[in-house]
Amino acid sequence: MAGFAEFSRYDGMGLAELVRNGEVAPIDLVEEAIARIEAHNPAVNAVVQKLYDRARAAAQGPLAGPLAGVPFLLKDLGATLAGTPTSEGNRVLAAIPREGDSELVNRFRSAGLIFVGKTNTPEFGLAPVTEPEAFGACRNPWDASRTSGGSSGGSGAAVAARMAPFAHASDGGGSIRIPASCCGLVGLKPTRGRTPTGPIEGESWRGYTIGHALTRSTRDCAALLDVVQGADVGAPYEIKPPARPYVDEVGAPPGRLRVAFTVSPMLTDAVHPDCVAGVETTAKLLADLGHDVVEATPPLDREAWLDAFIKIVAAETCVDIQRAARLVGRKLALGDFETATWVIGALGRSFSAADYAGAARFAQSWARQVGAFFAQYDILLTPTLAQPPLPHGALKPTPVEAAILQVVGRLDAGWFLRATGLARELLKKPLTFIPYTPLFNVTGQPAISLPLHWSASGLPIGMQFVARMGEEATLFRLAGQLEQAQPWFDRAPPGY
Repeated sequence: MAGFAEFSRYDGMGLAELVRNGEVAPIDLVEEAIARIEAHNPAVNAVVQKLYDRARAAAQGPLAGPLAGVPFLLKDLGATLAGTPTSEGNRVLAAIPREGDSELVNRFRSAGLIFVGKTNTPEFGLAPVTEPEAFGACRNPWDASRTSGGSSGGSGAAVAARMAPFAHASDGGGSIRIPASCCGLVGLKPTRGRTPTGPIEGESWRGYTIGHALTRSTRDCAALLDVVQGADVGAPYEIKPPARPYVDEVGAPPGRLRVAFTVSPMLTDAVHPDCVAGVETTAKLLADLGHDVVEATPPLDREAWLDAFIKIVAAETCVDIQRAARLVGRKLALGDFETATWVIGALGRSFSAADYAGAARFAQSWARQVGAFFAQYDILLTPTLAQPPLPHGALKPTPVEAAILQVVGRLDAGWFLRATGLARELLKKPLTFIPYTPLFNVTGQPAISLPLHWSASGLPIGMQFVARMGEEATLFRLAGQLEQAQPWFDRAPPGY
């Protein structure tokens, strides 16, 4: 079979240029991606649905668009491709083909991208690690004993393992930035409303969830946002479009930025020394590049924030379970889901409409306070995560917790989790890993994770940069400057 041995030397834009110049054919890139998936997927379990026949047919053309002929992977959540299941990490939905394409898929296709497969994700994207019962754990190419992150962990592992130059991802509490940090990639969560959610959904998780991609280069991240950004028909709101293409911002001078940095745990009690060291080193690099860097932390009432976030996520999960039943066409039960998913849904059913509305109002009020903080600073720097990539199983319930969850699930007793405070205790476990990322899903601000630090044992440690609403351009200019100052593109996991 044809292929292209130099595949991993190029980012997506580089491969697209080779196709335009006639130096390589789209079918050669597709065959190379397929060969790499077949070679590496048994070790990492990143791709859970193969679309090889579709990809080979698409490679025959006609193809048009700025990224024409480049292989691409879709996360198996947050994007539907007509005629194929979108499992959302669930065993029942894995057997249900969807009827239409999501608008995000349409825009990726219009850019000329060729879909070669779908990637692993936790059930309904609820976990910051990718260990679904339906498909098994996705392993990190940097260390197979550790997580690739979640919920876009399959996409992160696939890109890190050089199966494709980039992949679709989505982010409702950090699900782009978490795998970016774990896998040594670039991961941008755009501003709320920047990318489309149609043609059916208006917004997901009160607008906390948004789709984009995981990439190896800053310019690929910008180029992909250029081809998908903008409201679609019937969108609940529309934000101001960029002044010029985002890809033109990469390499443009960022100017002298006012940068706040923090290693405050925010939603947890401790931060790993490797993550603290990453922020300190990055803050020094920013100062050396001429930026004004000070230590400062946005205001946060941790307990009130946790209470509101639990209510919103649990209620939204309850609705996701109901939606799954409509797709399947029958009543679903505990056995159709992972226990934790079903129990979170039961918790959601235990809240009142007033509980949900009150949580939403609190979240919006807190976002206003954060907005005032960003009136003083252009950028906030934090660790993306509070720990390096976790060992597999680190966030699983203890045997006692698992037994309680089983009972709660069988009795549909979400009220019990509220009465005993167990809901908060169970949430705190994942938050020891991700105390920074979900904050900016709630505010809606753009945030990017960049692979600027590695642990002594060689694990990637991402740094998160947050900008004001609508200011992805600022992030791209800064990311381009940092990538030039401290290049990461050629840093690959051993054996890949």
